[in-house]
This record gives sequence, structure tokens and C-alpha cells, in this order.
Amino acid sequence: MRDVRDKWPIPKTRYTRSGRYSIAYQVTGDGPFDLLWIPGFVSNVELAWEEPLLARFLSRLASISRLILFDKRGTGLSDRVPPDELPTLEERMDDLVAVLDAAGSERAALFSHSEGGNLAVLFAATFPQRTIALVTAGIFAKRIWSPDYPWAPRPDDRAAEIEAMERDWGVDAGATRLAPSASNDEAFARRLAAYFRQSASPGAAAALMRMNTQIDIRSVLPTITVPTLVLHRRGDRDASVEEGRWIAERIPGARFAELSGQDHLPWVGDQDGLLDRVEEFLTGSPPARAVDRVLATLLFIDIVGSTARAAELGDQRWRELLERFFATVRRELVRHRGREVHSLGDGLLAVFDGPARTVHCALAIREAVRDFGLEVRSGAHIGEVELSGEDIQGIAVHVGARVAALAGAGEVWVSSTVRDLVAGSGLEFRDRGRHRLKGVPDEWALYSVSAD
Repeated sequence: MRDVRDKWPIPKTRYTRSGRYSIAYQVTGDGPFDLLWIPGFVSNVELAWEEPLLARFLSRLASISRLILFDKRGTGLSDRVPPDELPTLEERMDDLVAVLDAAGSERAALFSHSEGGNLAVLFAATFPQRTIALVTAGIFAKRIWSPDYPWAPRPDDRAAEIEAMERDWGVDAGATRLAPSASNDEAFARRLAAYFRQSASPGAAAALMRMNTQIDIRSVLPTITVPTLVLHRRGDRDASVEEGRWIAERIPGARFAELSGQDHLPWVGDQDGLLDRVEEFLTGSPPARAVDRVLATLLFIDIVGSTARAAELGDQRWRELLERFFATVRRELVRHRGREVHSLGDGLLAVFDGPARTVHCALAIREAVRDFGLEVRSGAHIGEVELSGEDIQGIAVHVGARVAALAGAGEVWVSSTVRDLVAGSGLEFRDRGRHRLKGVPDEWALYSVSAD
């Protein structure tokens, strides 16, 4: 194995397209498996190699793997985006797929920390067939306090934190909170501030924090099926170790490792102790299992008042209208990357790999079929499903069907799990209260949706 104390050569920066944006990425190392490093809040793939501590951290990862690095859309060397067009988690997953494809990687282990953990968790659950394993360090599941998640900041504290960060961006990098073991090193503090400054603008950084504040991945954790290691430092000042333990307990079969230290940034402090755990876990990963369970977003759509309309039109004209209806629905499914599972008489069940696309598809279908005099109702839910050939099964299917049944003509209803994962998507939600769904345990918070 190469001695990582030697200076690792800076890899060449390349670009790939994800939608209309260019995403910067690098590939380095020639290890036996691919490892995708998902950065935290902001990053810059070239400046990362100029910070000695981070360069050493990345060099060690590259010494055991074929390491893939990238800058998220809107940060670093990737295309910047307007603050009101920040990428959703779903769009960031698109960026990950684009980077993996461009790097020629069919399957990769994921390693992420802090805010990047939201993306890593969702990707691992949604694309287990492309994920060898998941490793996280110092991550959190949500960023606003609630009685059942007491470690996150309260709303006023979070707002004040964002305001202070935008005001002091590029001057005060928050080293005393993010890297207390190095906070007395003035040269390090200056380098960290410069790194942040050249990774995002103050407005973009603040907008990213506001969007991240809305994300809640708690419902995704139990659906992860890939081998998972959750690392957390005992004195982490930005994310409580109890958060890390709570997260690990909700991921089936996950290992939890509590490490010494106070640094939130994994490449500061005892990085060797942390990387020893990562290397041991990844190089000893069990062989891939056949994927039979995935996280998916389900969409149920059916025509309102179909019986009366069929009687009014007669059999022949009703069949023609149904054919036009299904052709329209299937066209929108193709546009929004949905897959039809099966038709349900005058309705249809489709599955998507992202919740925002699902809801936008439902809204597009609603408007399109109105052109020929039909009204539909739709329901969306995200959850774990079992794959059975081209069909899907599981409690999530029943939940989605019950949500759709409660919607009225022209309405799109969603479960709270969908709402929690579409921050920044331009969708607005109206609280429809808590409901007991027939044949499904517990009460469910439901919402109706409209676009801005």
C-alpha cells in the first residue's frame, strides 16, 4: 500500500452533465472497489488538496479504493445556481448518478459526513443496487427541534445561526465549533475560511442552510438494506453523539462506533482513528446480496366519477377516452422518470426514484387530462417496497392507496414522508390533518399539494 504521508498527486478535474448543469468531479487511486466521498455542507475538489489535513484524509481513502470526488451542484467548481433554484435531494441524487456514470462506476461504497449524510442515506436506500456499503460520520437526521428529536436546534436558534453565518461568511469559519482541536491554529482558521469562501457565496451558503433545515430523513433510515457503519465523535459540538446513536439504531443491522474527540470535521483531530474504522469496515464488507427491497415513491391515480361518465358516453366512447387518458398518463410518466407498475381499471400505480418528480408528475397529469374533460385524484407515499418481478408489494403500497382514496377531484395528497423529502422543490403543502388509514397501523399526517 502506498505511504499516504507522501504527497498524493492532485487528480484531474473533469465535468459531467446532470440536466442543464455541469458537475465537477475527480477520480484517483486504483483500489479494488469504488468509493464515493460525499462532502458535507460545501466543497471545492481542487482546493481540498491544498488543505494539508483534508489532503491527507483523502489520500488515505484513495490508498484503499478508487476514490471519486465531486462538488455538489451550486458549490465549488460545479455550476452555480440561483438561490431560489437550489437543488433538492432528488436532484442531488441525479448528480450522483451522473458522476458515477461518468466515472465508469456501476457500484460504489458511499462515505459522507454532516449535511452530506442526508444525500448519502437517501441514495443508499433508493439505489441499493449501486451501493456497496454506507459509511457516515457526524451526520444528523433533521435540523429543527421536535419533542421526538431533541438534539436539533430550535427554530429561533437555527435562524440566528444562519444569519450569523451569512454575515460572517469567509471571515469566521466556525472553527471553534467544527474543529475545536485546531481552533487555536490561526493559519488553519484562515485556510478553512478561505476554503468555505471559495466553495460558495454567502447568499448560496445561507440558502443551502435554509433548505437543509427543512429536510427530515428519519423515515428513510429503516429502509436501508446495505451494510452501514455510523461513526460519531463523543464530543462533537455540531451534531450530538446521541443523534448518531439514534440514527444507527434505526438502520437495520447498522454498526455504531463512538469515537473520542470533539471535532465535527472528520479530517480534523484523530483522523487515523476514524479512518481505521472506515478501512476495516469497507475492506471486510460481505459480498453483495440480491436486491429485493428498495425505497420508492408510489403514485396512485384514478379518474373521479368514472362510472357516471362511462354511462353517459357509452362503451365505445368511454373506451376511447380511457385510451386517451392512459396515453397521457404514460407520456407524463416518461417525462418524469416514473415506471408503470400496473393499471387499475380507470387508474394506475406507478413507482418513482424520487418524491419531487412524483408529485410534479401528478400535477402535470391533473392539468393534462382536464383538457379532455376528466378529473383525477392522486396520492403519493414514499416507503420501502418488496420487488416481485415487475410488481411491488408491502405496507407502503397500502398506505399510498389509502392516501389517494382520501383525495378529492383535482387533488394531490401526500404522506408526511413525501413532504419531508422535497424541500426546495417549489411545492406548497396544506395540512389535511391526521388520519387513520384502513388496515394500516397508527395515524398518518397527510397534506395536499400545489405548485408555486
